[in-house]
Amino acid sequence: MAEKEHALSETRIRRIATEVLAVCPAFDAKAFTREVLADLPRLGLKERIARTSEVLGTHLPVTGMKAVDVRLRSLPSTPEMAGAESDFGLYIYAPNSAFVARYCRTREDLEPALDALRRMTSYFSAEVAMRFFLRDFPEETLKVIETWTGDPDHRVRRLASESMRPRLPWSLNIPRELGAGLPVLDQLCDDPSRFVRQSAANHLHDIAEDDLALVLDTLGRWKGAAHAKQTDFDFIARQALRSRLKKGDDAAYGFLGYPSNPPVRLSLIRLEHTQVRIGDTLSFAADLTATAAVKLRVNYVISSPTKTAKRRVKEYLLKTTEVEAGRTIVLSKRHSLRSTATVALMPGSYTLELHVTGCRFDTEAFQVLAT
Repeated sequence: MAEKEHALSETRIRRIATEVLAVCPAFDAKAFTREVLADLPRLGLKERIARTSEVLGTHLPVTGMKAVDVRLRSLPSTPEMAGAESDFGLYIYAPNSAFVARYCRTREDLEPALDALRRMTSYFSAEVAMRFFLRDFPEETLKVIETWTGDPDHRVRRLASESMRPRLPWSLNIPRELGAGLPVLDQLCDDPSRFVRQSAANHLHDIAEDDLALVLDTLGRWKGAAHAKQTDFDFIARQALRSRLKKGDDAAYGFLGYPSNPPVRLSLIRLEHTQVRIGDTLSFAADLTATAAVKLRVNYVISSPTKTAKRRVKEYLLKTTEVEAGRTIVLSKRHSLRSTATVALMPGSYTLELHVTGCRFDTEAFQVLAT
């Protein structure tokens, strides 16, 4: 079953109708179900969420915040009772926050609407809906978000960071200063929940795409103040700088303690096969010798053809390690050459290259044949 069909399937639409009807007997559950299911096959996931919230608005006997109250009362007592298996929640509850953003985004409803999103985010993460409030009521919404950093529910604390990310995927872009969310992150950088720390790291990662110096300054402040345990801080720093590391940025490597010119020798790459087919596995190895004790981060880069003249270049983490002076280690990997839902591999000429703390070494070519 495709992801979009599983996320808001016929079964889940019927479950929404049942849950709402249980707390609102005047709800026309049959008409709601019939109208949503009629449109479901032709809709993608985002459109399914929007259509479900729209039809809910049509068939609920009340409107505005009274309708939101019905949705809140229809929720199971806890996310776990609802069947949520991750902190992100269940797509069955995605139409709830979409409903709030669609029908209750007014100054009159602002305070109760934001509180509804705070409660709903435990069942399905509400950051996409929050973007509309940040756009229309930026200062008022930010003040509320700042209070969420101390919420006892880690999913609400995560929403405080996630909703303000500069490059939040699949969401409305909001024109704010890159560092607008830093006061929020300052309160979350030592959060006990990894779910929250991951969001803080992703938030910094978004900023680093445009202003690495600001991110390094922020990380430096956190490190100097010993806000978080060392292992937690290291995790945030690595995640925040991951794209800059792939780009070979010396400042990012230097912050994490990697030398800009690593004292290493690298053998030529050994390919198990120079011809492989789409769907097969590319196996390769190389020998790395350290001429002095050194901390290393090794990436491998695959360049492949596309339907256009532009080649696709993708960098992957191979290994992070510390190597003693004079020691030789073997770098090896089995990489699956399979198409994904977003990238279709093409037959043709490919190249493989190893990067050691941003420094490039020799490239090996191989051919990929059609299945």
